[in-house]
Amino acid sequence: MRPDSGVMTTTPGTDPHANDASPYAGGDPYADYRTFGDPAGFTELVDLADRRLGAGVIAANDEFFAQRENLLVRERAVFDPEHFGHKGKVMDGWETRRRRGTSDAPFPAPEDHDWAIVRLGAPGVVRGIVVDTAHFRGNYPQRVSIQATSVAGAPGPEDLLADDVKWEEIVPVSQVRGHAANHFTVTSEARFTHLRVCQHPDGGIARLRVHGEVVPDPEWLDLLGTIDLVSVLNGGVYEDASDKFYSSPTQIILPGTSRKMDDGWENRRRRVHGTNDWVRFRLAAQGEIRAVEIDTAYLKGNSAGWIALSGRDGETGEWFEIIPRTRLQPDTLHRFPLPGGAVATHVRLDAFPDGGVARMRVHGALTEAGRSALAAQFARS
Repeated sequence: MRPDSGVMTTTPGTDPHANDASPYAGGDPYADYRTFGDPAGFTELVDLADRRLGAGVIAANDEFFAQRENLLVRERAVFDPEHFGHKGKVMDGWETRRRRGTSDAPFPAPEDHDWAIVRLGAPGVVRGIVVDTAHFRGNYPQRVSIQATSVAGAPGPEDLLADDVKWEEIVPVSQVRGHAANHFTVTSEARFTHLRVCQHPDGGIARLRVHGEVVPDPEWLDLLGTIDLVSVLNGGVYEDASDKFYSSPTQIILPGTSRKMDDGWENRRRRVHGTNDWVRFRLAAQGEIRAVEIDTAYLKGNSAGWIALSGRDGETGEWFEIIPRTRLQPDTLHRFPLPGGAVATHVRLDAFPDGGVARMRVHGALTEAGRSALAAQFARS
């Protein structure tokens, strides 16, 4: 593999251990956890490297202490100070062995680094990345860099490491802090399918989050015909909500079925009479809606009592009714056929007065205008 273009250097007079966290002192392991960098709102966007979308860590040059797959685990990294194995301390993340130089120069060379390749679950434009070094207090990488590429199909590691694959650096060689969430804003407008995460020179990363906007292939959507116009995988986007106290509304439009109560959208208990909760989504593009599914799986005592669905065509269009206020049953899949169809670019789901929804599917087909807009977006990226 070609070495990374960045060179790790240490500024004279600076302490290379300045970003270390204090040793674990007992009690809550997250008590002194830190956040660095300005997320600038990008953490509200979908995680393109979510395992639920089909993401995976397909290769790494080293995973001696902890396997690469831990990078994409959805839950927070856990820490057990007493857990050791045959190779040393068991860490919940991706951790490589210590790199060595020579007897005359025992430290690794400036260009030395470890790497892992991540397949995004949904190709798209990356807006920001979180490199989480939770519990890696003195064994985190001194710096990281991240490159990205776009390769069609289902390439394997040998395909992605070929000399003709062009990688774009989207996070230059940058310092990270130990036991912290390190945020990096990305400015590239290109559509990517894979990332290469580099640790300089070695160390451990607990979790990786890749926030951005899905850019689907319009030719693939054409082949499918009727699609879920609001699905994250097809380019649907959560825009705003009245409440996201317990969980993100983005989860409503994830693929698959809900697995437990918090795998959907649940708001706090509403106490102001005459008001209700709502969530708004932008569809993949303008489409004709033919059927809607509302699922309250695992929401048994806290599902929405009633729902209504409205649509809007264009950013400034008037809202119109798609599904009138309708009673919901807990832990149940509800299906609503729309014989007349409804053309829209946005939908708003109202919950009365509050409560949760696990999943929503908005089945339909792109209009000619919607298909043209999506094709133009795909060409730009």
